[in-house]
Amino acid sequence: MSNKSSEQAFPKDQQQSLPGSQQEQKPRPEVLPRDYPNGKLAGKVAVITGADSGIGQAVAILFAKEGADVVVSYLCEDEDANMTKQHVESYDQRCVLVASDLSQESNCKDLIDKAISEFGKIDILVNNAALQIEQESLTDISTEQFDKTMHTNFYPHFWLSKFALPHMKAGSSIINTTSITAYRGVAYLMDYASTKGAILSFTRALATNLTTEKKGIRVNGVAPGPIWTPLIVASFTPDEIEKFGLDNPMGRAGQPNEVAPAYLYLASDDASYVTGQVIHVNGGEIIGG
Repeated sequence: MSNKSSEQAFPKDQQQSLPGSQQEQKPRPEVLPRDYPNGKLAGKVAVITGADSGIGQAVAILFAKEGADVVVSYLCEDEDANMTKQHVESYDQRCVLVASDLSQESNCKDLIDKAISEFGKIDILVNNAALQIEQESLTDISTEQFDKTMHTNFYPHFWLSKFALPHMKAGSSIINTTSITAYRGVAYLMDYASTKGAILSFTRALATNLTTEKKGIRVNGVAPGPIWTPLIVASFTPDEIEKFGLDNPMGRAGQPNEVAPAYLYLASDDASYVTGQVIHVNGGEIIGG
């Protein structure tokens, strides 16, 4: 994978008359499509949290299809996690399953250590695991619930990035899962939306920091809209489930495999000039940011 230098200077003595000739430019612009004969992520190692189901599972499978070995972190859903492993291995890629509660800092360190012991490197970190608990009023959200949501959704982004960075080289990528709720809020998911806003700011700040330090490591995010995952049936009422996604501009919820390609783009060299950005996969909602 190429890593374009940010210090490139173009020869200044080459002015032309409009509209300009590409043939006379020095150097000529690179316009040919990149070639990935063995997959866009061939030889890469990805750590993906919450990859037993939903978006994380779809990302792990797509990454494997494009040549990556994956470390799959999940909480306790062994059956779903084993399904991820089967799909990954069907593409002749390795899949290491790690059942762990990432709301604990020590477990985050252990996950990164496990990835290094198995593969010797980390090229891609996808911070994706999350939970949500509906509450009608702010006064219904206990400090215990707020802490649990924050420690599950946001703290692992900080801890895993911190522990992974010493093992990542130029060209590596961190991808964080924020949410449409970080931009427009959801009345009954105030603590969840708060964590997703924190993830958004963390993504931009870390990207700026690593760019300033010229590490060559990119940091971006994906902000899904309504996506049909187990988190929905585990946290919404039956009436909400029945109507889930119907008020979207496209009139439906999205599927995990419709979100996963955004992660693939950000993980691959196709996005070599992209950092500090968020891709919105939300079925057509027009939002700021």
